[in-house]
Amino acid sequence: MAGLAVLVQKTRDYIKTKEFRDYITSTHFWGPVANWGLPLAALRDMKAPPDIISGPMTTALTFYSMAFMRFAYRVQPRNYLLLACHFTNFLVQSLQGSRYLKHRYSARATAKASNALDK
Repeated sequence: MAGLAVLVQKTRDYIKTKEFRDYITSTHFWGPVANWGLPLAALRDMKAPPDIISGPMTTALTFYSMAFMRFAYRVQPRNYLLLACHFTNFLVQSLQGSRYLKHRYSARATAKASNALDK
């Protein structure tokens, strides 16, 4: 418990510093906070039926996240909050893309097979 008390005190002390206030008021903080809407929306859509997934939009968001993961790592100072946001979005969009492909192509294969059996 003593270690936890020390951690809480260090956190309180850091929050009171000018460095923390500068970080909270910068785009290095608010940019990623605003971007978290993308992966959160995609996570929410994981429960939705796959026929509403847009393949082109999912592809675009996947490549967008890959580009901005690189940007977040290369910018100085490195923006790890933005990197985590886009990494999460990349993972979720990849899952959505696989749901889209599975639904689209397994449905077609099933429909073709049933049409062939009907003839």
